[in-house]
Amino acid sequence: MVTVDINDLKDHIAGALFGLAIGDALGAVTEGMDPAGIADKYGYITGFQSQKQIGTDDTEFTLFYIELLQSYGLEISAETIARHWLEDIYHPSETYKGAGFSEAMTLRNLKQGLLPPESGQHVHSWSDGLAMCATPFGCVYPGQPGQAADLAKVFGSVSHHGEGIYGGIAVAAAVSSAVIASDREKIIQSALEFIPDDCWVYYSIKNAVEIGNSCNDVQSAVAPLYEQCVCDYYHWPDLAPEAVGLAFGLLAAARGNFQDAVLGAVNLGRDADTIAAIAGAICGAKEAYKSIPQKLRTNIDAVSGRCIRSMAGKKIIDAVDVLVDLALKGNSGS
Repeated sequence: MVTVDINDLKDHIAGALFGLAIGDALGAVTEGMDPAGIADKYGYITGFQSQKQIGTDDTEFTLFYIELLQSYGLEISAETIARHWLEDIYHPSETYKGAGFSEAMTLRNLKQGLLPPESGQHVHSWSDGLAMCATPFGCVYPGQPGQAADLAKVFGSVSHHGEGIYGGIAVAAAVSSAVIASDREKIIQSALEFIPDDCWVYYSIKNAVEIGNSCNDVQSAVAPLYEQCVCDYYHWPDLAPEAVGLAFGLLAAARGNFQDAVLGAVNLGRDADTIAAIAGAICGAKEAYKSIPQKLRTNIDAVSGRCIRSMAGKKIIDAVDVLVDLALKGNSGS
């Protein structure tokens, strides 16, 4: 059990959740681009490009999973999660917009009668679709990264397998440590502790952190991180090892600074919304909501429901309160 102050806990959980949503919204405009293309079009991005920038599937899935945790508690089963994928995400028209291949393939498997973990075993199971929304698992277990990792496995078994789950575990464990304001090295170590040391996610985090630590600042880290960590020979940018590794590399280069890490992700490109969401969640959890610049909070309030229709109008601040309540219950052992 970890001793926590409720107000302090809320500030750090709010930092994690708003940090994720801010990164998601900021990175949406440069998703799929590379640093050179971003620089040609925007220069070095330092904030929102328009007032219309809002969170994407990263934020909507995060709020969706928080709602499930609120309804069923921390002992929720993979089968219950899978049932709500069909009830709340699948649509009879079979139209599914705003998310990636791993989500579409998971829905296909579930509709065919496959249950977890088989539902998450498909050709896109290594995507960053779990990592993008693993932040709540760390928030509900502050300072207990092992429990956060276990919860990530439960949710991950519905939609991912192997490297895809390892990416989610790394993010959940890191957020768990960051919520109690651990130092940067301990946060990174937590990310590595609960995944195999011979997996791609582990290697990517270690490699990217080494690059980030060797650079003087984030702007100087963008090019080497892209050159050495990006799998640009693959035509989709949402690989969990790549996105998660890059997020930790930017965390290292930024020395844990929220704004620097998130903007670094935005200017790096690739799966920029997810990379920025992960970096924003971890740094936001570490530094707390009060440390996030006001200019970056502007667009962050509710989600549109473009990806998950039932999430339309859901407010991020309400989800913060839910996570705080769950964290207090989880910390008390009840």
